[in-house]
Amino acid sequence: MKSNIFSLSAYLKRIEAVPHEKGCEINIDYIKYLMRRQLFTIPFENIDVQQGKIVSLNPDDIFKKIIENKRGGYCYELNGLFAMALQALGIHYQFVAARPMFYPVLRPKTHMALVINLSGEYWLCDLGFGSYGIREPVSLQQLSDPINQDFDHFMLTQDNSGEYLLQALIDNEWTNQYAFNLSPHLWIDFSPANYLNSTHPEAIFVQKLLLIKHSEAERITLLGNTLKITDSTGVHIKEIQPNEQKHIVSKYFQLEI
Repeated sequence: MKSNIFSLSAYLKRIEAVPHEKGCEINIDYIKYLMRRQLFTIPFENIDVQQGKIVSLNPDDIFKKIIENKRGGYCYELNGLFAMALQALGIHYQFVAARPMFYPVLRPKTHMALVINLSGEYWLCDLGFGSYGIREPVSLQQLSDPINQDFDHFMLTQDNSGEYLLQALIDNEWTNQYAFNLSPHLWIDFSPANYLNSTHPEAIFVQKLLLIKHSEAERITLLGNTLKITDSTGVHIKEIQPNEQKHIVSKYFQLEI
């Protein structure tokens, strides 16, 4: 499924990025730049779900919501938008379905991520995992070594079946985040997971307001009435009153609820 209205120039303006220099080959440094610009300007948010709406996976709807209406989104929207930009740049990519691994019980593969092929090397790109999502592309060849990205630390491993596992260093312990393989997926393959995340009473997106805003120096998370700011000095948590929520959303995330 392809957007009929996607505009690369409008996308670049939204994420406050400069165009790629014409005539030069696009390398991983520019993809890293775009990923970080989008991550730092477009928040992760589930406001539509909290308002009882089913999130649209139509690319045109995603473009209108995030670019024209200056909203955020969750994984299908944020990674879907990045996929539109990659397509406009002529970068080969595929969607992959990832299984969140931090739950106490086995969960289905509900997370969407991207794997790109650039000059024969494969890279994991993900702008929509939330708190401990990667902050720039990770090479699928960089296995079993710590990967430092700003104040976060990650590791990618692979088992004998070809399954990749992304871990994050949390409280000095390597903690599983999600697993995936290179089986390619289409937009439509994520419709059941999107419906579950938009409607199921056990889905965190249905239960609580969740917003995340990244920057080079910190990560700001609002989950229900808990505001958490993570930076190089640690994690700082503050409980807010229900009547403060609207102000916090506007102040830290530049959104309205």
